[in-house]
Amino acid sequence: MKAIQLKMARAAAGLGVRELAELAGVTANTVTRIENGADAKQSTLDALQAVLEKHVIFLSDGETTSGGPGVRLRTSSSSIDTIESEMVQYPENIENDAPPGAGG
Repeated sequence: MKAIQLKMARAAAGLGVRELAELAGVTANTVTRIENGADAKQSTLDALQAVLEKHVIFLSDGETTSGGPGVRLRTSSSSIDTIESEMVQYPENIENDAPPGAGG
């Protein structure tokens, strides 16, 4: 992950420096220094990337364009979140009482 990717990913995810730092378990100063090009431990970069990968996909040099490294927003696989264990089946919906061919 390059410094510019970190900055782009953070912006795309809608996270502030402090918010990202807290989620990754690092200081806000560390995030700012990395975004400004300072070196960092691999474990710090990994922690930041793990948080950001919930929102974006990191692209390596030339992966999709010749423009260099970048990020792409993840698309949601579903617009409705469901938790199977919390779903309720109402008795009136258990049996199909519609005539054949009613569709629906």
